[in-house]
Amino acid sequence: MGLLTFTINVTLDGCVDHQEGTVDDETRAFFTRLMDESGAMLWGRVTYEMMESYWPAVARGDEEAPPAMREWAVKLETKPKYVVSSTRKDFPWTNSHHIAGDLRMGVQKLKDATPAGVLLGSGKLATELDRLDLIDEYEFLVHPKLAGHGPTLYQSGLPAARRLELVSAKPLRCGAVAMHYRRAR
Repeated sequence: MGLLTFTINVTLDGCVDHQEGTVDDETRAFFTRLMDESGAMLWGRVTYEMMESYWPAVARGDEEAPPAMREWAVKLETKPKYVVSSTRKDFPWTNSHHIAGDLRMGVQKLKDATPAGVLLGSGKLATELDRLDLIDEYEFLVHPKLAGHGPTLYQSGLPAARRLELVSAKPLRCGAVAMHYRRAR
Protein backbone atom coordinates (compact mmCIF):
# COMPACT_ATOMS: atom_id res chain seq x y z
CA MET A 1 0.00 0.00 0.00
CA GLY A 2 1.25 3.46 -0.88
CA LEU A 3 1.19 6.44 1.42
CA LEU A 4 -1.11 9.41 0.95
CA THR A 5 0.96 12.59 1.32
CA PHE A 6 -0.69 15.98 1.57
CA THR A 7 1.46 18.76 0.10
CA ILE A 8 0.71 22.44 -0.24
CA ASN A 9 2.17 25.94 -0.07
CA VAL A 10 1.22 27.66 3.18
CA THR A 11 2.04 31.06 4.64
CA LEU A 12 2.89 31.57 8.31
CA ASP A 13 -0.70 32.60 9.01
CA GLY A 14 -2.08 29.47 7.33
CA CYS A 15 -3.09 30.89 3.96
CA VAL A 16 -3.08 28.27 1.18
CA ASP A 17 -3.92 30.61 -1.71
CA HIS A 18 -1.70 29.32 -4.53
CA GLN A 19 -0.78 32.89 -5.50
CA GLU A 20 0.82 33.68 -2.12
CA GLY A 21 3.84 31.37 -2.33
CA THR A 22 7.28 32.16 -3.72
CA VAL A 23 7.92 30.53 -7.08
CA ASP A 24 11.56 30.07 -8.00
CA ASP A 25 13.82 27.24 -9.18
CA GLU A 26 14.25 25.86 -5.67
CA THR A 27 10.54 25.80 -4.76
CA ARG A 28 9.72 24.35 -8.17
CA ALA A 29 12.37 21.64 -7.59
CA PHE A 30 10.71 20.80 -4.25
CA PHE A 31 7.34 20.08 -5.89
CA THR A 32 8.96 18.38 -8.89
CA ARG A 33 10.75 15.94 -6.58
CA LEU A 34 7.51 15.16 -4.77
CA MET A 35 5.69 14.56 -8.05
CA ASP A 36 8.54 12.43 -9.43
CA GLU A 37 8.57 10.26 -6.31
CA SER A 38 4.80 9.69 -6.25
CA GLY A 39 2.76 7.30 -8.32
CA ALA A 40 -0.28 9.54 -8.74
CA MET A 41 -1.77 12.95 -8.00
CA LEU A 42 -5.07 13.43 -6.12
CA TRP A 43 -7.12 16.61 -6.31
CA GLY A 44 -10.57 17.94 -5.66
CA ARG A 45 -12.53 19.36 -8.59
CA VAL A 46 -11.58 23.02 -7.95
CA THR A 47 -7.83 22.26 -7.90
CA TYR A 48 -8.17 20.00 -10.93
CA GLU A 49 -9.93 22.75 -12.89
CA MET A 50 -7.29 25.30 -11.89
CA MET A 51 -4.49 22.96 -13.00
CA GLU A 52 -6.35 21.87 -16.16
CA SER A 53 -6.85 25.49 -17.22
CA TYR A 54 -3.09 26.10 -17.53
CA TRP A 55 -0.71 23.12 -17.46
CA PRO A 56 -1.89 21.12 -20.52
CA ALA A 57 -1.38 24.25 -22.68
CA VAL A 58 2.13 24.66 -21.24
CA ALA A 59 2.91 20.99 -21.96
CA ARG A 60 1.72 21.39 -25.59
CA GLY A 61 3.74 24.57 -26.04
CA ASP A 62 0.59 26.70 -26.56
CA GLU A 63 1.44 28.83 -23.52
CA GLU A 64 4.71 30.72 -23.07
CA ALA A 65 6.71 29.33 -20.16
CA PRO A 66 10.34 28.96 -19.11
CA PRO A 67 11.94 25.57 -19.91
CA ALA A 68 11.74 24.35 -16.28
CA MET A 69 7.99 25.02 -16.18
CA ARG A 70 7.46 23.30 -19.53
CA GLU A 71 9.42 20.27 -18.28
CA TRP A 72 7.24 20.15 -15.16
CA ALA A 73 4.08 20.44 -17.29
CA VAL A 74 5.16 17.53 -19.49
CA LYS A 75 5.80 15.37 -16.42
CA LEU A 76 2.41 16.33 -15.00
CA GLU A 77 0.78 15.45 -18.33
CA THR A 78 1.93 11.84 -18.04
CA LYS A 79 1.31 11.46 -14.28
CA PRO A 80 -1.96 9.71 -13.33
CA LYS A 81 -4.34 12.31 -11.92
CA TYR A 82 -7.33 11.34 -9.76
CA VAL A 83 -10.17 13.74 -9.06
CA VAL A 84 -12.82 13.65 -6.35
CA SER A 85 -15.99 15.39 -7.46
CA SER A 86 -19.69 14.97 -6.90
CA THR A 87 -20.60 17.61 -9.50
CA ARG A 88 -18.39 16.81 -12.47
CA LYS A 89 -18.04 13.44 -14.19
CA ASP A 90 -15.94 14.21 -17.30
CA PHE A 91 -12.18 14.76 -16.89
CA PRO A 92 -10.62 14.95 -20.36
CA TRP A 93 -7.07 15.94 -19.38
CA THR A 94 -4.61 13.15 -20.22
CA ASN A 95 -4.41 10.40 -17.57
CA SER A 96 -7.24 11.88 -15.49
CA HIS A 97 -9.58 9.59 -13.57
CA HIS A 98 -12.70 10.23 -11.51
CA ILE A 99 -13.13 8.90 -7.96
CA ALA A 100 -16.85 8.62 -7.39
CA GLY A 101 -18.97 7.08 -4.69
CA ASP A 102 -17.73 6.41 -1.17
CA LEU A 103 -14.75 8.70 -0.53
CA ARG A 104 -13.04 6.49 2.05
CA MET A 105 -13.31 3.39 -0.11
CA GLY A 106 -12.27 5.16 -3.33
CA VAL A 107 -9.17 6.79 -1.83
CA GLN A 108 -8.17 3.65 0.10
CA LYS A 109 -8.45 1.66 -3.14
CA LEU A 110 -6.21 4.24 -4.87
CA LYS A 111 -3.63 4.02 -2.05
CA ASP A 112 -3.68 0.22 -2.21
CA ALA A 113 -3.14 0.27 -5.99
CA THR A 114 -0.33 2.86 -5.90
CA PRO A 115 2.78 1.50 -4.14
CA ALA A 116 4.81 4.64 -4.98
CA GLY A 117 2.24 6.71 -3.08
CA VAL A 118 -0.33 9.36 -3.85
CA LEU A 119 0.33 13.09 -3.66
CA LEU A 120 -2.68 15.09 -2.46
CA GLY A 121 -2.71 18.77 -3.39
CA SER A 122 -6.14 20.14 -2.45
CA GLY A 123 -6.85 21.90 0.83
CA LYS A 124 -10.59 21.21 1.14
CA LEU A 125 -10.18 17.59 0.09
CA ALA A 126 -7.33 17.20 2.59
CA THR A 127 -9.67 18.24 5.40
CA GLU A 128 -12.17 15.54 4.40
CA LEU A 129 -9.47 12.88 3.99
CA ASP A 130 -7.90 13.81 7.33
CA ARG A 131 -11.32 13.43 8.97
CA LEU A 132 -11.37 9.92 7.48
CA ASP A 133 -7.86 9.24 8.87
CA LEU A 134 -6.45 8.58 5.38
CA ILE A 135 -3.50 11.03 5.27
CA ASP A 136 -0.18 9.45 6.21
CA GLU A 137 2.32 12.26 5.66
CA TYR A 138 2.45 16.03 5.16
CA GLU A 139 4.95 17.95 3.01
CA PHE A 140 4.33 21.65 3.56
CA LEU A 141 6.31 24.43 1.94
CA VAL A 142 5.99 27.16 4.58
CA HIS A 143 6.56 30.64 3.13
CA PRO A 144 7.91 33.58 5.17
CA LYS A 145 4.82 35.66 4.63
CA LEU A 146 1.67 36.74 6.42
CA ALA A 147 -1.02 36.81 3.74
CA GLY A 148 -3.72 38.32 5.93
CA HIS A 149 -6.48 36.49 4.04
CA GLY A 150 -7.76 32.99 3.29
CA PRO A 151 -8.38 30.32 2.31
CA THR A 152 -6.55 28.80 5.22
CA LEU A 153 -5.29 25.35 6.06
CA TYR A 154 -8.06 23.21 7.58
CA GLN A 155 -10.42 26.19 7.51
CA SER A 156 -13.47 24.07 8.32
CA GLY A 157 -11.69 22.34 11.18
CA LEU A 158 -10.95 18.79 12.27
CA PRO A 159 -12.77 16.77 14.92
CA ALA A 160 -9.56 16.50 16.99
CA ALA A 161 -5.95 17.67 16.95
CA ARG A 162 -3.48 15.61 14.91
CA ARG A 163 -0.13 14.75 16.43
CA LEU A 164 2.67 14.72 13.87
CA GLU A 165 6.31 13.60 13.97
CA LEU A 166 8.91 15.74 12.23
CA VAL A 167 10.74 13.81 9.51
CA SER A 168 12.76 16.72 8.13
CA ALA A 169 12.94 20.50 7.86
CA LYS A 170 14.95 22.14 5.10
CA PRO A 171 15.28 25.91 4.75
CA LEU A 172 15.37 27.24 1.19
CA ARG A 173 17.27 30.29 -0.06
CA CYS A 174 14.01 32.26 -0.55
CA GLY A 175 13.25 31.90 3.17
CA ALA A 176 10.63 29.17 2.79
CA VAL A 177 11.04 25.99 4.81
CA ALA A 178 10.19 22.54 3.44
CA MET A 179 8.56 20.70 6.35
CA HIS A 180 8.00 16.94 6.19
CA TYR A 181 5.82 15.35 8.87
CA ARG A 182 4.43 11.88 9.44
CA ARG A 183 1.23 11.09 11.37
CA ALA A 184 2.03 9.88 14.88
CA ARG A 185 -0.03 6.73 15.29
